[in-house]
Amino acid sequence: MAPETALMIIPTYNERENLPRLLEALFGLPSGPRFHVLIVDDNSPDGTGQWVAQAAARLYPERLHLLTRPGKQGLGRAYLAGFRWAFERGYDIVGQMDADFSHQPRYLPAMFEALRAADLVIGSRYIPGGGVERAWPRWRKYLSRWGNFYARLILGLSVRDATGGFRLWRSALLQRLPLDQVATVGYAFQIELLYLAQRLGARIREVPIYFPDRKAGRSKLSLSIQLEAAWRVWWMKWHYRHWPPATA
Repeated sequence: MAPETALMIIPTYNERENLPRLLEALFGLPSGPRFHVLIVDDNSPDGTGQWVAQAAARLYPERLHLLTRPGKQGLGRAYLAGFRWAFERGYDIVGQMDADFSHQPRYLPAMFEALRAADLVIGSRYIPGGGVERAWPRWRKYLSRWGNFYARLILGLSVRDATGGFRLWRSALLQRLPLDQVATVGYAFQIELLYLAQRLGARIREVPIYFPDRKAGRSKLSLSIQLEAAWRVWWMKWHYRHWPPATA
């Protein structure tokens, strides 16, 4: 049997400062399966895309790939474009992670191992062994936990970290989701995909991770993104009330 092929998708906008160290850490992992990385860049003004193109040619040929979009269109749209790219090339496993080191590469071997008995693995901050930046102010910790509780309560999610964006998917599961109906753009995108996967009866595992603050650059999490997540969970509950069909 041929070994499974895996692709980690990393959306970027002005992450030129973080990417060299992140890619060095990713491709330097001592264990776990060999995987490729796709950078989905929204035409970053800081030259992120140009640097990736040069690194793909000189440093990581055949393992690093670049998909450039004309402008900033949101996290969800970036991932959907990356998913299509992965499907067209037949990858068996599709991963999601941020470019800012809040998702640390050192957890990937354990996540790949957990995927052997799962369809989706989530790097989780809110199970035993996980955690968030110790220096976060108390209000930020409460807000993060409240957002997870809110989504889990309304949608009946069993996962502890419903908003976590550090994930490994089996491509076969992703291709069963109605991705053409996904409407969320910001971080509610993570909740929507998880909700769809759970409704399909997917085997979902959580692996504990520590979630630190980004090392460089500016956070993309705005008030509008948080407000979208708050009302979108009700939209998801209504929009997908008859999905999947009984015959699925």
